Amino acid sequence: MEDPSAAQEHNRRAWNDRVRKRGRFARPAADEDFIDPLKKLDALGWLGGDIRGSRTLCLAAGGGRQGPIYASCGAIVTVVDISGEMLELDRQVAAQRKLHLTTVETSMDDLSMFADGSFDLVIHPVSTCYTPVVAPVFQEVARVTRVGGLYISQHKQPTSLQADIRPSPHGYELLEPYYREGPLPPVQGSRHREEGTLEYLHRWDQIIGGICRAGFFIEDLTEPFHADTSAKEGAFAHRSRYVAPYVRIKAQRRAPPDTELIKKILWTP
Repeated sequence: MEDPSAAQEHNRRAWNDRVRKRGRFARPAADEDFIDPLKKLDALGWLGGDIRGSRTLCLAAGGGRQGPIYASCGAIVTVVDISGEMLELDRQVAAQRKLHLTTVETSMDDLSMFADGSFDLVIHPVSTCYTPVVAPVFQEVARVTRVGGLYISQHKQPTSLQADIRPSPHGYELLEPYYREGPLPPVQGSRHREEGTLEYLHRWDQIIGGICRAGFFIEDLTEPFHADTSAKEGAFAHRSRYVAPYVRIKAQRRAPPDTELIKKILWTP
């Protein structure tokens, strides 16, 4: 099995480089993002309309966008990212807008600096594709989320990572096997992938099953809509007509099983 630390170091360098080049996902939030920030963040209403005072972890979410917007809603925000340059963008935006947030540079599968149940809410934008093994990520998220707390995550759909970025006469054909190991082949010119990074395909049982096995109940699931019938062939919105690029999942941290009660039930004559 591939060493996760080697992939982490590669992707750390890749994201630091994207910040220096002002690449996609490495650009701070704009003024309009702060006009009605909770609506911007939560059009589906998953957060209940008010997150003031919520201990919120923005996981693998540096870049000057997620953390500052959540902080502007009154949340007590901690931003974790593997890229120091991405976290610097968060600190810059927070200083400019007089917002308070904490930044921690670490990988998404190592949250050892946080105590059990530290957070009421964990926000995890698309990033699980950058780690070879996803189960430890979900296990760490479950550990630091209080019972009843929410874990809202977004992931690249496996089929999107299998499919060609260019259309054929038959649509967007599957080029990569579903059951595979190692990073995906390098890519250029695709908004569905990030050039220069190492990306990994995680199967549905690893994503959905992994979240459940870590200690969460799945409460809702959506596929963010990016399709456009008028889009030019080969464009992001055209490909999204055939292959949904992302999935967004709402999960609640369940209480651990009462082992003593289970023993009593099993051994009661």
